[in-house]
Amino acid sequence: MVGAFTASAMSSTLAYIIAANVASTVLSIGLAAWLSFRWLTALVDRLVCVSAGLLLTVAFTDLLPEAFHSEADPHALGWLLVGGILGFFLLEKLALIHHTHHHEGDAHGHAAGHDAREARRGGWPVLIGDAFHNFADGVMIAAAFVVDVQLGLAATLAVIAHEIPHEVGDFMILLNAGFSRRRAFVFNLLSGAAAVVGGLTGYFVLDALQALLPYALALAAASFIYIALSDLLPEMMRRASLRRSAPEVVLVLAGVLIAALLTGLAH
Repeated sequence: MVGAFTASAMSSTLAYIIAANVASTVLSIGLAAWLSFRWLTALVDRLVCVSAGLLLTVAFTDLLPEAFHSEADPHALGWLLVGGILGFFLLEKLALIHHTHHHEGDAHGHAAGHDAREARRGGWPVLIGDAFHNFADGVMIAAAFVVDVQLGLAATLAVIAHEIPHEVGDFMILLNAGFSRRRAFVFNLLSGAAAVVGGLTGYFVLDALQALLPYALALAAASFIYIALSDLLPEMMRRASLRRSAPEVVLVLAGVLIAALLTGLAH
């Protein structure tokens, strides 16, 4: 009876992980495509502000406490957190994990003077790098769902929120690199499917090796903290006027409140 219950719980968790990764991929890419092809700048800045609050709140009030309250060595977790943040920095420099949201000028510059075939070739590194990033997001979502369903939902929402502005940047690169809208959408969706692979991989590895869970959560927190502090908040700091800064602060706090309400259910 206990074994049947455990198997049922494991099956439900796996279903949640798959559904969450599919939903985060389809929603983030679908909304990013809609914004890129129709409205673009009208909502992207607002999403960046909200996602900053979401990412930092989930990282510091849920992922890290869960990791440090385990039996794992806190010093090892601390070093992993530092190493994770520095690692994401190095990977970004190598254009393997994620890209900032300000490529438009570079994309125009590279596209100028090249024919469509050469420009299109330049879009492939973006898709490959995004696949690595999405795989990592999938592992993070799996780790969160293994701990608690509500935490998994909060992590999924945080991933969607930060992926929309990120995917908008990718769409701009692909369009400027010579991809048609349809090709950009299809290939970005295929790249996003790596999140499902990451979710499955994370679930089976973490389920077999529960001792890895605190370290996976610390690494996921490092990813969220790095994205928020390297891309999202610095972009808001560039706008110094009170008229523009005040709404941004409110939106960041709204992201904090959303995350607090969602993750508070897990406690």
